[in-house]
Amino acid sequence: PANLDPELDQLTRRERDVIRLVAAGYTYKEVGVRLSISGRTVETHAAAVMRKLRLSNRRELTRWATHRRLI
Repeated sequence: PANLDPELDQLTRRERDVIRLVAAGYTYKEVGVRLSISGRTVETHAAAVMRKLRLSNRRELTRWATHRRLI
């Protein structure tokens, strides 16, 4: 099949999990509890995703995730 979303495809499974929860409004700490990782690790994943996607903040990240129906 053709690559339907190159931006989404560049994210790891864990990054996608983190982004779904962050975009849904959970705090980094809450995301960490749900995924059994530290809040700091969540923050690191979120920052990596924003860098990869050239997004500036959580609002842009939420809009991006919503547009792709991740939440």
